[in-house]
Amino acid sequence: MSNETVTYSLEAVLTRIEGKIDNLQRDVNQKFDKIDERLTKLEIGQAELKGELKGDIKALDERLTTEIKGLTARVAYQEFTNRGILIALVVAILGGAAKLFGFFPNP
Repeated sequence: MSNETVTYSLEAVLTRIEGKIDNLQRDVNQKFDKIDERLTKLEIGQAELKGELKGDIKALDERLTTEIKGLTARVAYQEFTNRGILIALVVAILGGAAKLFGFFPNP
């Protein structure tokens, strides 16, 4: 083995190391900036989506309210009709029973 001497100055070595560290720091900062930009875009998109969903929910709520009012009116009309049919059926049964048991004379 031969003893070779290295003739680099300590200042040159430190300068190269500092340069590499600065380059790495710059790369890390750029990546953080890109991540921050993407996060900002994501937050903006999320806010827009939230606004759209609120609008859609409100429109659906109004539509469902209208449909429920229409169904309520239909059910009320159906109840009225059923009540009339039930009354007519009871009157017919009572009339038939009265005639059967002779409450009304035969002509």
